[in-house]
Amino acid sequence: MLLPQRRKNMTMAMAEVITTEAWNVTGAPHVHRRSLVHMTFFWGYKAEVLFRCWPGSSPAMYALAIMFVFALAVVVEWLSHFDAVKPGANSVAAGLFKTAVHAVRYGMSYMVMLAVMSFNGGIFLAAVFGHAFGYLLFGSRVFKKTGGSENASGRTTDKC
Repeated sequence: MLLPQRRKNMTMAMAEVITTEAWNVTGAPHVHRRSLVHMTFFWGYKAEVLFRCWPGSSPAMYALAIMFVFALAVVVEWLSHFDAVKPGANSVAAGLFKTAVHAVRYGMSYMVMLAVMSFNGGIFLAAVFGHAFGYLLFGSRVFKKTGGSENASGRTTDKC
């Protein structure tokens, strides 16, 4: 058992550490650390998104983080509907190119997912609206020309 004076010195030396009366099987005191990690959604500009201390406590940097996550989600949707391989291209080169695009797309998708795992409501909405806007631009038929027929994957092909 810790002496009261020793417990007082330990808590004064480490302000963020809280020692409780619970004991584990080794006989050492159970220590709780205060954390900035949220396990529920919260609203506010003081958050950590993707990197330690970013965006920090500045509203301007938080707005930049929201714009970054939005743009990242739009790029993910663009890469989802990106098809730069022309018919008749070298199959090995085309396969390697598609594999590289696929890897980049999934890496960026995981970055969006990790940003959303900050549990910040603004970042979550930026990711959702970024994906929706990207799909509107690149995946929906709103901005597509209607000159070809649709194949099994939903993409239009020219009849030439």
